[in-house]
Amino acid sequence: MRRKQRLLGWLADGALILYFVFALFPVAWMVILSLKPANQLFSTYFSFTPTLGAYRTVLGDSEGIPFVRFFVNSLVVSLGAVALSLVVGLPAAYASARWRFKGSENLMFTLLSFRFAPELTVIIPLFVLYQKLGLFDTYVGMVWVLQLVTLPLIVWIMRSYFADLTPELEQAALLDGYTRKQAFFKVALPLVKPGIAAVSLLAFIFAWNNFVFPLILTSSRAQTVTVGALSFLGGDRPKYNLTAAAALVSVVPPLLLALTIQRYLVRGLSFGAVKS
Repeated sequence: MRRKQRLLGWLADGALILYFVFALFPVAWMVILSLKPANQLFSTYFSFTPTLGAYRTVLGDSEGIPFVRFFVNSLVVSLGAVALSLVVGLPAAYASARWRFKGSENLMFTLLSFRFAPELTVIIPLFVLYQKLGLFDTYVGMVWVLQLVTLPLIVWIMRSYFADLTPELEQAALLDGYTRKQAFFKVALPLVKPGIAAVSLLAFIFAWNNFVFPLILTSSRAQTVTVGALSFLGGDRPKYNLTAAAALVSVVPPLLLALTIQRYLVRGLSFGAVKS
């Protein structure tokens, strides 16, 4: 019996290792592509002379493609979208968790539908409006449109965090002379900091990875890395090594952000899972 259980354990471990290799193989392939020189890009698979030339080209603008500027654009619009969504979304999430009225659930579902609706259904009207209002290819326009991605996510997730807080805490603060605004900022908000960290990271990743809005609503000045990385595929011979290097560079900010707030991230993702 023990031998059978040991064999099943080995089989399970082997299956997990195989799945781990399968899941990471695309990432490993991207790393290999980014390290290949241009003259060995199509001639070899794993036997080649590694070089960092692709990264120097991508970060040095030697191909006439300002990838560094696209990178900075992504940082600006993603951080701006998350910051604006937190300013608007946290009070909205708190209000929706504490006060219910006729039609409140319909209102929340309408807000959630903005997140799940295909972006292509609204991109043409947005393009026309942005051209008329002068928001096309601007930071303000990108931060504003990314609210369709980040705001519903923040409101819905933070609503559950605020709902898990007992209202007696805020009522006690009100009895001590706090205003409702003070109770929100000094009592409720500090208790959901792990949730804010988790939802901020998720919102940042969704804003950073968005492709459709930057593709249609920008041209060069406010273009982001998701669209800018495809510039290396143009021309008579696609430069896959440059595209791979650009893609790997573009994953650095979300990865660093996740590592920085991982202590809060674990607590935030499990916050409210078990009620007392």
